[in-house]
Amino acid sequence: MIGVAAAASVLASCAVGPNFHQPNPPDTSGYLHPSSDTAPVQPQAQDVQNISPGTELAGEWWQLFHSAQLDEVVRTAIAASPTLVAANATLAGAREEVTVARGALLPSLNATADAQRSGGTGAVRAPGNGGTGGTANLYSIGLSTSYNLDIFGGTRRAVEQQQALADFQRDELAAAYLTLTGSVVNEVLTIASTRLQITTTEDLIASDRKNLALTQRAFDVGIVPRSDVLTADTQLAADLSQLPSLHKQLDQAYDALAVLSGRAPSEWQVQPFDIDQFTPPRDIPLSLPARLVRQRPDVLAAEMQLHAASAAIGVAVAQEFPDISLSASVSREALRAADLFHQFGTPWAVGGSLTQPLFKGGALRAQVRAARDAFKAEAATYQAVVLEALGQVAGDLWALQYDAQILTVDRHSMDVALEALKLQQQSYSVGTTTVLNLIAAERTYAQARLSYVNARVQQFTDSASLLTALGGGWWHDKIEASVH
Repeated sequence: MIGVAAAASVLASCAVGPNFHQPNPPDTSGYLHPSSDTAPVQPQAQDVQNISPGTELAGEWWQLFHSAQLDEVVRTAIAASPTLVAANATLAGAREEVTVARGALLPSLNATADAQRSGGTGAVRAPGNGGTGGTANLYSIGLSTSYNLDIFGGTRRAVEQQQALADFQRDELAAAYLTLTGSVVNEVLTIASTRLQITTTEDLIASDRKNLALTQRAFDVGIVPRSDVLTADTQLAADLSQLPSLHKQLDQAYDALAVLSGRAPSEWQVQPFDIDQFTPPRDIPLSLPARLVRQRPDVLAAEMQLHAASAAIGVAVAQEFPDISLSASVSREALRAADLFHQFGTPWAVGGSLTQPLFKGGALRAQVRAARDAFKAEAATYQAVVLEALGQVAGDLWALQYDAQILTVDRHSMDVALEALKLQQQSYSVGTTTVLNLIAAERTYAQARLSYVNARVQQFTDSASLLTALGGGWWHDKIEASVH
């Protein structure tokens, strides 16, 4: 027994199966592929956002939009989201499973109590003073302990696996937090942009109605053909058809924001958001690829699943080796319950056991091969998640680059349309142009303004997408909560 204990102490630091090593970060310092193409449009400085590689991302990344109303809505959603409550509870349960697994590393101690009544017939009678006739009572109390030596580390690998799964749930919580904050920001931006699109479309419709009325009068007096009236009416109908879709988009965005904030849509107080309440981030911190894989929740979750798969190999391998355990017990026995504290016997036992699997039809080897195959699958999945993360950041960087160019073009178009409208207004005031030309200029300006608004909103949306793609700075905030 002493020799077994000594061997256990020597091998205590050994565990079968591979030791997990954190995957190496991507061997690249940038995201975008080299391009020899020149920019089709040189954006103005006011439209360009500064990308700062290697700088730290703020925890409350949405504050880069400088909107107190947005900040309030995001905080409300974080505090009331049932998704975060569920993720926190799942994490808490996973950590309890780690405690359960660690319990197998310690000796178990049990208290025992037993009462028996035995008897028989014939010449053989039950012995003892406590017996009456052919029956006897036997009472006992005691302690028993057992300890699995875990020489080959199967239990330790199981604990490692469970810890990795708990860390996976932690990363899933971070992913839920990031998805929630990103979704809230997107819905708020959708509300603000849709409201402005509705206003601009209503301006277009007002111009259409005036144009149709004037064209109808001109037709009535024989100045223009009937086709001009039909064209004006068609334009009015086309613009009118956009309003129901825009109002539907607005109401659905309000409902989605209510759900994200943990409220039923009927209980949500509609808040008007205006696009002028937001400022696009001028300076955007950009984590390098090596840092990205250490802060994106989906990449970290994939890494933890890879870690759990690695530990599972050790668990499977350990099943092929002997299982060695020690046990001991001591008890008091008496024929009467009262004698357990006065007249009792003290049986005790100390022992050890060894179980070595000899034949299980190839099942143990198959379990090891299956565990290794699962690890290879998780390794490939991890690589796919990393590549997807790099691709998402690259796509958002390209989007912001071209957003600046589109903004410059649309602003120029809007300025030109506004200047043309002013000239038409001046000409109309002195009677050198027709009201139809004035209405056409108003319509052109409204369309240019709508295009510029959409470009602004797209820059906001792409900025939010990049900030969430970089991990959203969740590690700065305390997102774990007690659920007990």
